Amino acid sequence: MESVYRQGVWMAEALQQRSRSLEDLWLVASHMGDPKAAVLLVFPVVFYIHRRTGIAVLWVAALAEWLNLVLKWILFGERPYWWIGESGLFSEKPPEVQQFLSTCESGPGSPSGHAMVTSAVWWVIISSLASFSHAHTGSKILSAMLYLLYAVFLGCVGLSRIFILAHFPHQVIAGLLTGVLLGVFLKRSVPEQRPLLFFFRFSVALLSAALIFHAVLEKTGIDLSWSISLAKRWCSRSEWVRMDTAPFSSLNRDAGVLLGLGLAQYWKPGGWTLPRAPRTLCLALSSLVLHYISRFPLPTVPPFLFYSLFFLKYSIVPQVVMVLVPGFVHLLTAKPKRE
Repeated sequence: MESVYRQGVWMAEALQQRSRSLEDLWLVASHMGDPKAAVLLVFPVVFYIHRRTGIAVLWVAALAEWLNLVLKWILFGERPYWWIGESGLFSEKPPEVQQFLSTCESGPGSPSGHAMVTSAVWWVIISSLASFSHAHTGSKILSAMLYLLYAVFLGCVGLSRIFILAHFPHQVIAGLLTGVLLGVFLKRSVPEQRPLLFFFRFSVALLSAALIFHAVLEKTGIDLSWSISLAKRWCSRSEWVRMDTAPFSSLNRDAGVLLGLGLAQYWKPGGWTLPRAPRTLCLALSSLVLHYISRFPLPTVPPFLFYSLFFLKYSIVPQVVMVLVPGFVHLLTAKPKRE
């Protein structure tokens, strides 16, 4: 793998030098590819356009990120920003590369979670759009254009992860391919109108399976915190290594989202029926509320408290979008009944 890693470093260096003027584009693409963005940004927009597809976005995002975490624990992928220093191969001619705020993720690198979750989630969206457009216009060209835009967007996300030194090219490719396959498979089984017990069991199963797998690997002598220590050692700024990018944060986000999805459908089965204008207001209010939820600081000590509150934070997200904000808007816009 040494030659693969070395070529990946030179590719990242060339990308940074030749596309420095596109730095803002790469940073935005990396942000949009974040699994967190699928929950906080993509889900509300899609949900208020089409309820079932919105639920599919949450479902696919949670399962894709969970599977990505398990694969990372198995594959032990390095990340460029720490491998450059750890390898000792660049002491005479170090690559001229730069780190960024979103570079220093502390989990293993293979496969790319951004690429995997993004390709899975956006496959659900684009394939639904393509089916809708073909059914209403009969145009295969329009459907092909949608899939072309999908490929371009995935290319931007993948290149952005290489640009900021978060992943090697082969990790990005592996994430993209795995994500597309997951999107195709998971889109067939969207848990709309499932009972709360289904989501509770699924949430507990994700947490339990990952924790048991983690414990088994630790018992065999495998140190799963190896990537965290490397991240702290080689990140150019210590504050860029954050707990919300740690593997257990991903796990709690996924489990919390699924439980929240079940609670939202339990509180209001079928959801609120709102015209287009009130749904636009719902989107604006939901985006504002989710912005403050995502920005709300959590105590990082002790870690168990942080992860518990992180779980709670993401379990609230589906309820805000699906129940609380639409219910509030319904009260504001509902016409009073005549006696």
